[in-house]
Amino acid sequence: MTNPVLVEVTRGGLVESAHRGAIAIVDASGTVHSSIGDIERAIFPRSAVKMLQALPLVETGAAEALDFTPEELALACSSHNGEEVHVNTARVMLIKAGLDEEALECGAQWPALDADRAALICNDESPCALHNNCSGKHAGFLGLARVMGVPTKGYVEPDHPVQQEIRAVMEAMTGASLVADKCGIDGCSIPTWATPLSGLARAFACLGTGEGLEPNRGLAAATLYDACTCHPHMVAGTGRFCTDVIAGFSQRVYVKTGAEGVFCASIPELGLGVALKCDDGTTRASEAMMAGVISALMLADEDEAGVLARFDHAPVKTRRGVSVGEIRTVPELHKAIAAS
Repeated sequence: MTNPVLVEVTRGGLVESAHRGAIAIVDASGTVHSSIGDIERAIFPRSAVKMLQALPLVETGAAEALDFTPEELALACSSHNGEEVHVNTARVMLIKAGLDEEALECGAQWPALDADRAALICNDESPCALHNNCSGKHAGFLGLARVMGVPTKGYVEPDHPVQQEIRAVMEAMTGASLVADKCGIDGCSIPTWATPLSGLARAFACLGTGEGLEPNRGLAAATLYDACTCHPHMVAGTGRFCTDVIAGFSQRVYVKTGAEGVFCASIPELGLGVALKCDDGTTRASEAMMAGVISALMLADEDEAGVLARFDHAPVKTRRGVSVGEIRTVPELHKAIAAS
């Protein structure tokens, strides 16, 4: 099945580029509200599922035992910019677990923002694993390992007890069977399990509503949802889609990006979860797709609509800042969702 074109990039009134993709919008029972393209093909969700990966940290009682704050729980679900607040928060999480940055197995990464990179260079410093966009998630994994009483070394390996806990959660939440031939290694070294968009969307509907979850898991999901939506800067950071949309919608929606054009979202007031992938892995297109989906599904006020318009109908500019085109979703995307 060839997925349809969902995003166009224009220049001078003509379509210069096009991006294909698939979208699943599903409720907590697994009923498909609407879909576009092949939503049953297994894809690697990458960092879009960090809230799912953080569920064991909360439902086992590890987060409470370590006295993790809501800001720290939001960082455990984040793909952050490596800003000072992100780095310091990850460091404190490790200290609470009796560890330091040497325990992190995610690898070093330069911060996302020019100012933060320049600060390191001016101080004659190099980036470390705390700057890695996944350091909060990994600090959460290490905290879980400590409370479980299992080794912290090798916590990224597929057969480690922490990763087995996460795998079990992923299977239960998505309804997908996660077998070895569907496992890859993410950029931060942990396993990433290929899963159909339909299952991912169902999982995010459950995360946002608690429907179909046993009480302890439902409470954990609500705790993480509240942490992320109350502290959106910790989820991503300055100038980022996830932070701006979560903040702009005042806890009405949770969105999370993943590498290679993946996005997931929970929309509790509608009882829906969303999972999408841009086929060519382009972030500009996946952001436009998610903005288009939210716009089609939700009643947005002027300010909320303005946030979405920065990504769906984002301007294409010259080096001098002159707008010469736009990045936009196609009308068929909105029609397919509105017709459901």
